[in-house]
Amino acid sequence: HAPLRFPQGRSFSTRLFKMPIPLSRPKIVKKHPKRWMRHQSDRYKRISYPTWRKPKGIDGPVRRRFRGYIREPKIGYGSNQKTRHMLPCGFRKFRVSNVDDLELLLMHNRTYAAEISHGVSSQKRKAIVERAAQLDIKVLNGAARLRTEDEE
Repeated sequence: HAPLRFPQGRSFSTRLFKMPIPLSRPKIVKKHPKRWMRHQSDRYKRISYPTWRKPKGIDGPVRRRFRGYIREPKIGYGSNQKTRHMLPCGFRKFRVSNVDDLELLLMHNRTYAAEISHGVSSQKRKAIVERAAQLDIKVLNGAARLRTEDEE
């Protein structure tokens, strides 16, 4: 590789900044971008994290789909199959908990990006990030828990 030159005279190798790019990056269309709200969940403080529950009452206007009430989730709001589970960067997530799991992504490094599991120690994280760089695999949370005591 021929090194690139900056105006200040500093140079760097292009190999350092090589990042995997997704195979295809179609426009992701969310038909219902907001979270589905439970009917009348804004009235009660005890429902602090309102997840969708289907209304089952005999007279419920949401269940009967009256105009002016919130919409119910239905199959038509589903994502396009080509962009389902796709991140804005164009990759899909693949959970990795050790270095051997990265070998599964060897042929799919343009489709899937590695996400290191929550419970992995900083020592193993460092090994996973190094091996992913060798295999040209994108790591979504590669910077997590990698700070040293000198930096703090």
